[in-house]
Amino acid sequence: MAASEEEINTKLTFRKYEDGVHRWRSQGENIFNEDTSHKCPTYVHRTPPCQGSCPSGEDIRGWLNIVRGIELPPEGVSMQEYAFRRSTDANPFPSMMGRVCPAPCEQGCNRNNVDDFVGINSVEQYIGDTARAEGFRFGEVPPVGKHRVAIVGGGPAGLAAAYQLRRKGIASTIIDEHDELGGMFRYGIPGYRTPREFLDHEIDRILEMGDIDTRMGTRVGRDVTVEQLEQEFDAILWAIGCQTGRRLPLEHSDAPNCISGVAFLEAFNKGALQVAADRVVCVGGGDTSIDVVSVARRLGKIDELPEEQKAEFVVGGFTAHDSAYAASRQGADVTLTSLFKRADMTATEHEVEDALREGVKVLDGVMPVEIIVNDEGRATALKLAECTVENNVPTPVEGTEFEIECDLIVSAIGQGGDLSGLEDLGNERHLMDSDKFFQHPNRSGHFVAGDIIQPHLLTTAIGHASIAADSIERYLGGAEFDKRPKVDVHHFDLLQKLLETNLEPAEFQHEATWGTNEADFAVHNYEDRSANEIISHERLFLGHFPFESRHHRESYGPDSTAVLGHFEERSKSLNEEDAVAEAKRCMSCGMCFECDNCVIYCPQDAVYRVKKDEKTMGRYVATDYTRCIGCHICADVCPTGYIDMALGDH
Repeated sequence: MAASEEEINTKLTFRKYEDGVHRWRSQGENIFNEDTSHKCPTYVHRTPPCQGSCPSGEDIRGWLNIVRGIELPPEGVSMQEYAFRRSTDANPFPSMMGRVCPAPCEQGCNRNNVDDFVGINSVEQYIGDTARAEGFRFGEVPPVGKHRVAIVGGGPAGLAAAYQLRRKGIASTIIDEHDELGGMFRYGIPGYRTPREFLDHEIDRILEMGDIDTRMGTRVGRDVTVEQLEQEFDAILWAIGCQTGRRLPLEHSDAPNCISGVAFLEAFNKGALQVAADRVVCVGGGDTSIDVVSVARRLGKIDELPEEQKAEFVVGGFTAHDSAYAASRQGADVTLTSLFKRADMTATEHEVEDALREGVKVLDGVMPVEIIVNDEGRATALKLAECTVENNVPTPVEGTEFEIECDLIVSAIGQGGDLSGLEDLGNERHLMDSDKFFQHPNRSGHFVAGDIIQPHLLTTAIGHASIAADSIERYLGGAEFDKRPKVDVHHFDLLQKLLETNLEPAEFQHEATWGTNEADFAVHNYEDRSANEIISHERLFLGHFPFESRHHRESYGPDSTAVLGHFEERSKSLNEEDAVAEAKRCMSCGMCFECDNCVIYCPQDAVYRVKKDEKTMGRYVATDYTRCIGCHICADVCPTGYIDMALGDH
């Protein structure tokens, strides 16, 4: 939980020592021994928790440091383009993810222990929107080899896999049953959250890499068999997502006006659903349910809607609304129910706040217990009761039942895969199994990514795709499947940075050398533990960072009086000045950001800046071992936890 501004300004939020503590915390080691050192500083690169919390493994600290001007781009490349390159190394959708990702990275941000998290999403949107405005393209890709991969599903996972495979020189064909690519980006999220002009641009940028073919309107298991794909392609990636919604576990959940949130949103995003119903109740509590109720408030109702034009018939695909209906819309009564109290709902907090402002009624801590139907079998009310939840199992509280009259009940309590024609590949949960390399356990040459493994976040599906692409490359090359890193993300690579800046180490002469700070065949006292360690706030010198308010994006969310027919985008991108200022709030956990504390406070002048012509990101300071007395001051005042007193005895 982030500290409030009032708390920051009225009391200390960081203490290195408690009152009465006057000795160095590590009593087990004597760090001074006359004029010799017990331990000397080592510069240790660790993964920051923002990146460790990002399911797609973006080098968030890296592109924030580029935006803020700490890591400089190569000659001839702008800050914006270099940040775009770093961001899209893991995720090719910065505009989309900057808008709709629930940002687990921000929850993990160590800055929460100082004031408030860094607005990572807002800076990512700035990078993505600038890339579109400036026409940035992905870098050079290698020529394709002899292999081609079938990617079944053109959503976030499938598109990200095609992108990562093409970067490896592997061609692919995306097969999708829809008319357009995008999957959940296009059909599961309303356009005012994923503006189609930005979505189309990011998809087109992937296709422009070349050797990525598409077969739209084609369903595997109906229009083409799995066996035919196996004969035509060298490997198959299943990224079909979860297109079916779970029914409420109650009698009469098959009533015609009881529909799933997935189907409701797809009908809206295809343009078929122009109005909702007079009284809409959505059962959920997650982000999908928020999208349902927000869309329902925007669509409203029509009093004289013909029977055959009711929402459930449109959602079922039996008919479609005429767009002229929009002129007759009136406000609808929309209610969201949740098993969990508001503080524990899985929906993003600001999305819940937007829904409340737009006029949605939220009933939390309640569970549905009965669907009441009329003589025609249509639901007329939903009976609910207050509930307790233990181990995710709700129990109704006796005597608290009440009813909500409704014309449409939407279930947004989970999703499943549509495996018709693909039953042999599925499991008992109507999903697909995979191992840690995202291989299908029962089919050689078959791989799996995204929601069809387990419904989760868009960024999770994109992370699956990256690892699956690595596995496919190994499979096609006949290589062994190596153990994945403990911290399996897209790490900053100091050697690659040195190569980029023409500072790569000299060739090793195989001479016995120990404890030197002058040899040029290695990076002096640098250690990379990023594949194994995530740095926590306890390792940082938080007292270095003053309170600084976040630089927020402008929001255009309507209130309850203006929500009807309001389909404009809600978040405006940061300008360059605010994006840079927000990036500067990043504490660069686990990586030097050139504050000079270690140089300034070293009493022996042992810590020094490297020469200007040798300086680059991750190689800014070094230590003269002949001067170091192991006093630990440099490690104590390092804001980012980059310095460990860990380098041997001498």
